[in-house]
Amino acid sequence: MAKTKQARQPISAQLQRNWGWILGLGILFLFLGFLGLGMQVSLTFASIYFIGALLVIGGVMNLVDAIIHKQWKGMVWQTLISILYIVAGGLVFYDPVLISELITALIALILIIIGTIRIVMACTIKDSKGWGWLLLAGITAIILGVLIILQWPISGFWVIGLFIAIELIVTGWTYIFIAMTLRGGYKKGA
Repeated sequence: MAKTKQARQPISAQLQRNWGWILGLGILFLFLGFLGLGMQVSLTFASIYFIGALLVIGGVMNLVDAIIHKQWKGMVWQTLISILYIVAGGLVFYDPVLISELITALIALILIIIGTIRIVMACTIKDSKGWGWLLLAGITAIILGVLIILQWPISGFWVIGLFIAIELIVTGWTYIFIAMTLRGGYKKGA
């Protein structure tokens, strides 16, 4: 009976009742993020190896599927894709430094492109409220991209780890703020 009653409650009521779990998750993310800031190089290479493992596992699973379904017309293409996945994963394990440098260069290029698009978009919507924030976001993205490129290839050792650590910290604070908001709402409703 309790389970059915809980299932009928709106999500927000369930979240309010369990705000402590969200707070704990936020604190965990925050701790991991600050830990990651102290070990950016290790975090970069751990993520690179993780990507390599996913590529190899995905390639092997795709290859097994191609072998099992060899009567399928697309089997040859699926086999080729599987081999490319496995080779890409193998390259990650063979030279993780090169891969992290390439991914970092790609991140910098994407930041510059996104920043440019945001600036153009901001100039296009100058009549709208808040267009300046979009302009600021575009300028910030370009500056970050240029800073990464100016330190490339060395930035390949720490950028990915730094971005992951920052993401964990932002997520942690977000969960903490959500939990505090839910806690306030739960006390009011109790």
